[in-house]
Amino acid sequence: MSDSTVTEPEGRDQVAVPRAVTGEGGQGLLRRMRTPRRPRLWFEILLIAVSYWTYSLIRNAVPEQRGKALHNADWLWRLEHHLGIAVEESVNHGLNSVSWLIVGMNYYYATLHFVVTLGVLVWLYRSHPGRYAATRLVLFATTGVALVGYYLFPLAPPRLMRGGHFVDTVMVHHTWGSMASGDLKNMSNQYAAMPSMHIGWSLWCGLTIFALASVPWVRVLGLLYPATTLLVIVATANHFWLDAVGGILCLAFGFTVARLWYGALPYALPRPAPHRSTDGPLLPSEA
Repeated sequence: MSDSTVTEPEGRDQVAVPRAVTGEGGQGLLRRMRTPRRPRLWFEILLIAVSYWTYSLIRNAVPEQRGKALHNADWLWRLEHHLGIAVEESVNHGLNSVSWLIVGMNYYYATLHFVVTLGVLVWLYRSHPGRYAATRLVLFATTGVALVGYYLFPLAPPRLMRGGHFVDTVMVHHTWGSMASGDLKNMSNQYAAMPSMHIGWSLWCGLTIFALASVPWVRVLGLLYPATTLLVIVATANHFWLDAVGGILCLAFGFTVARLWYGALPYALPRPAPHRSTDGPLLPSEA
C-alpha cells in the first residue's frame, strides 16, 4: 500500500498554530531577548541615566563603616607589604612633588572616568550596533557586582588611613579632583574604594577600543588609557594596587555574564545589528 498524501482543499485559509500551543513561545521570546538588536537612542539614554542614578544611590547608601573601613585599609596595606608591592606611598609623594602633573591627574581622576566611558558607549552605538547591547551588558554587570564589594568590604582609601603619610592631592593643591575630598566629600561614600571602578570602567573602555578600532594608534591609546588610570588612582592616593585587582575581577565577571547570555564574547558578535523584516523574523542588517 502506497503512502497517501493529504492536501488542503484549495481556497481554505490555513490556521497558524500559536507558538504558546507548540511550546515554542517561551523559547522564541528568550531567543529574541538574547539576540542583539538595533539600539534605540531614547531608551539607551534613559537606561544609562537611570542605571547610573541607581548605582550612585546604592553606593552612597552603603553605611560608611568608618572603623571597619580603616581596619580593612590597615590589613590591606600590611598584605601589600608582605607581597612586596606596597609602593603607593612612594608614587604618591614622588608625583605630588610635580605640581602641574599631579593637578592634571586630579582633574583626570574626576572627569575622564565619565567622559571616556560615555564616549565609548556613543561610539559603539553609532559604529557597532550589533555589539552594543552585549558590550553594554559587560559594563552594567561589572558595575553591579562592584556594589556587592562596597557593601561586604568597606575600605578607606590610602589618603584617609590612620597614621598614614599619604598626601591627599586634592586638598593640598586645592583642585576639584574627587567627589570624596573637599566640599564634595559628603556627597559620596568615602569608604567604597574596593573594587576600583576607575579601573573596571577604564579597562572596559581600553579593551573595547583595542578590539574594535581600525586605526592602529587609536588601539594603542585604548591600551594606554587603563594603564594611565592605574597610575592616577595610586598617585592621588585614592586607591591601593589591590583595589585595581578588584576592578579587574569585576570586569571578568561582566564578560562572563555577557558570554553566557549572548553565547559569544561581545566583540565576536556581528558588527551590524539585525533588523526585522515585514514578516517578523530577524534578518542581518546591511553593513
